[in-house]
Formats: sequence, C-alpha cells, structure tokens
Amino acid sequence: MEILNDLATGFAVALTPINLLYCFLGSFIGTAIGVLPGLGPPATIALLLPVTYGIPPTSAVILLAGIFYGAMYGGSTTSILLNIPGEAASVVTCLDGYQMARQGRAGVALAISAFGSFIAATFSIVGLMLLAPPLASFALKFGPPENFALLVLGLMMVGYLAGSSMTKGLMMACLGLLLGMIGLDPIEGTQRFTYGVYKLSDGFEFILVAMGLFGIGEVLVNIEQTIKAEVFQTKIRKLLPNREEWRRAAAPIARGSLLGFFIGVLPGGGAIISSFISYALEKKLSKHPERFGKGAIEGVAAPEAANNSAATSSFIPLLTLGIPGNASIAMIFAALLIHGVRPGPLLVTEKPEVFWGLVTSMYIGNLMLLVLNLPLIGLWVKLLRVPYAFLAPLILVFVLIGAYSVNNSVFDVGITIAFGLFGYLMRKFDFEPAPLVLAMILGPQLEASLRRSLIYSRGDLGVFFERPIAASLMVLALLVLLSPLFRWVLSHRGGEIVAKRI
Repeated sequence: MEILNDLATGFAVALTPINLLYCFLGSFIGTAIGVLPGLGPPATIALLLPVTYGIPPTSAVILLAGIFYGAMYGGSTTSILLNIPGEAASVVTCLDGYQMARQGRAGVALAISAFGSFIAATFSIVGLMLLAPPLASFALKFGPPENFALLVLGLMMVGYLAGSSMTKGLMMACLGLLLGMIGLDPIEGTQRFTYGVYKLSDGFEFILVAMGLFGIGEVLVNIEQTIKAEVFQTKIRKLLPNREEWRRAAAPIARGSLLGFFIGVLPGGGAIISSFISYALEKKLSKHPERFGKGAIEGVAAPEAANNSAATSSFIPLLTLGIPGNASIAMIFAALLIHGVRPGPLLVTEKPEVFWGLVTSMYIGNLMLLVLNLPLIGLWVKLLRVPYAFLAPLILVFVLIGAYSVNNSVFDVGITIAFGLFGYLMRKFDFEPAPLVLAMILGPQLEASLRRSLIYSRGDLGVFFERPIAASLMVLALLVLLSPLFRWVLSHRGGEIVAKRI
C-alpha cells in the first residue's frame, strides 16, 4: 500500500505542466541525438548541464534522463535506415535491421524496435520501482569500509566492461582518480596538486572536463570520418508486424528485457554490453541461426529490448548506492550534485519527490517516445540528411559558450579545449573516456571512505576484510581484477589438452 502512495506522490510531481514539458523535451532531444550519428547522450547531457542551473532539481533530472533513454529509442532508426548506428548501443541492430529495410520491411523493423523498447523499458521501470527502495534500506548499513569496497568494485567493473582492453580502462580510471584529487584535501582542508594555480584550488570543474572530453573530443573525431549518410530509399509502409512476426519477436523481447535489466544494474554494464550479449544469446537459442544477419526480426527485437531495459535499470545503482555505472549516468549524477541533491541510500527518504518524480516520469516519457518514434519517422529521415559539416561548428560554439557560462571565466574555456584535445587523442589511441569520468566523480568519495576507515581502524588495512560485507565486495573486486589472468590460464590449458590429444 505504501508503494501506491509513493507512486501517487511521483505522478503528482511528474504530471505538473513544467515537468511534462521537460519530459517531452528530454524525450524529443534524446530521440534526435540517437538518430544523428556522431553525437551520443554523454556529450549531449554534458552540453546541457549549464542549461539546468536555473531549473528545479527534479525538472533537471527528468530532462537529462529523458535524453538518455530517448537516445536508446532513436539509435535504432539510423541503424535500420542507414546501416550506421546513431548510438553505440544500436550497433547490433544494424545487422538485421538494415537487411529488413532492404527487403522492404523497414516499417516492421522500426515498429518492432519501438514496441520492444517500450515493453522492455516498462518492465525495467517496474523493477526499478520495486528493487530500489529495499536496496537503499540495505545500503544504509554501509559504513566507510563497505563504501570503500563498493567503490573499488564499481571502478574495477567499469575498467573491465568499458572497453576492449581492461588495462586501458584501469589506466583511465587511475588518471581519473588523480584528477579527482586536485584541489582541497577532504580531511585536512589544505591545497594539493595545484602548483600555485589559484583557479585549481577547488579542483577541475567536472562539467568542463565532461564538455571537453565528450563534446569537443567527439566532434574532432567525427570530422575525420568521411562516412556519407545515405538513407536507404524505400517506402515505409506496413508499420504493424503481423501475428507470425509478433510470435517470433515475443520471446526475444522478454529475454532481452530481463537480461538488459540485470546487466544495467552492474557498474560498467549498461546498454552497449547488454545489446551484444542479447543478440548472441538469441542466435545461440534460435533453431535457424543462419537467418541472423539476413533480416531476422529476432535480431532487432532482442538487442533493442536489452539496451532500453539496461538504460533504465542503470539508474538503480545511482539512486540507491550513489554509484554512476556509465558516462551518461555520471552526467546525471553531476547534475544532481550541482543542485544540492546527493544520490544514495538517503535519497528515497530525504528527497522522495526527486526519486519518485523521476521514476514516474519514465513511464510518461516512454509513452511519449512510442508516439514520437513511429509517426515522426519522416522527420527523423530528413534530420539524417543534415551534413555534419553544418552541425560540428554549432556544437563547438555551444560547448565554448557553456564552458564560459559556468563561472564567466576564459580560464574555464581553456580547460575545456585542453580536455577536448585530450579526449580526441584518447579516442585515436583507443582509450575509453568513460572510466576516467566515473573515477573522477567517485575519486573524492573513495578517498574519503578510505581515510575514514583507516582513522577508525588506526591504520589497520585489515578493517576491509574483517566486516562481512566489505570483505565480500573486496574479494569480488579482486576476482574481477584477476579475471584476465584466469582466462589466459584456461585458454593455455585448453590448448595443451588439444595438443596432447593430437
């Protein structure tokens, strides 16, 4: 009964005219960003962070969350019609979605993508609503050692899952931790690593780093690419799938929703990994795996359901534990901090209007997205024809104006440009920016928990292994760190066994 009262409170917040407007704007902008190749949700949310300064915290998080899950919807349009993923999580959709378009089934592919996304997101919202409050109550039992162990596990997972190389991911996480230490010491209050630069006494503004890495960095990389977006010319007709297509898509949507939900809860998991795993699972389970890559509707339904489910469930660790699991969620985390709202176990009780307002706005936002994606396909196709040469300068100007507006400082513009160039070099050498951003946000919390634990234990590191929860989390973190070694040993042993048999 209590949960019904909480939902009523949430809908009372989400259904106010101003929050409905921000929910619609977020969904619309997110869909457009998902459609446009080359500008993902982390970059867009980073660019819009300064815009949220003047609006209430609940409205700000509703707007930014709408951009995040809206991009998951929009990315499928580009994948199906262009064979170019508008958003990284829609890469797998290209394999069968574009083939369906070439067979004259673009309408069915777009429809099953939209309906699958809606069903999966609704399932994930229900899971968020049911799981988040008890998880937050459990997290209240955490002391500094448990918080430290949880943050270590989160960073290990991010390093492990964020890119192709765990070594590179952990290197970026370490760099992010170092950047997070610049400024005032959290215990003693003295300056460190500022080298006499007064502007660095409060550390790097996270918003400047984010706008540089994701805004300028993305633009510079995309300018180099010469991919010409040519929309596959086919009449988009017959939007509703027939009974047989629904029958074939139903189980993949259900499995994708469930798989995406659990992967999204993991720090470092999220939409990209869930869509790849979901596609591989469906191909493995299919009685006709040879149809995959040739226009199988299951190859569109499953990954689209998985990435939308994961996008929603990734809010669970943010809202209950205060741990952002990916770059987009890290931006929303920063927005809440800017507005004086601290995500974590106390959010549900201290700021119920923010928590339940966000949850119920997701219901509304997903209904809006279902309406936006199908009738407005013609508009999105026209948007795809805008040359990137026109978009890139506008994005750069917007980034620089946003950087200056944070503190009205030219120094901040310089920092943003510097991190933009650094972000460009990172991508050129195949380093993921997400671990750096997440570590930079979590670094101060990690350090504070570590030092409080050591003060409590008088310098005894055993405090992290004496308490059951902390010890379990530290062991899991160690297993994640050593997992590449385990894989290497198993692969070599497997090779030796094969050689002996031969």
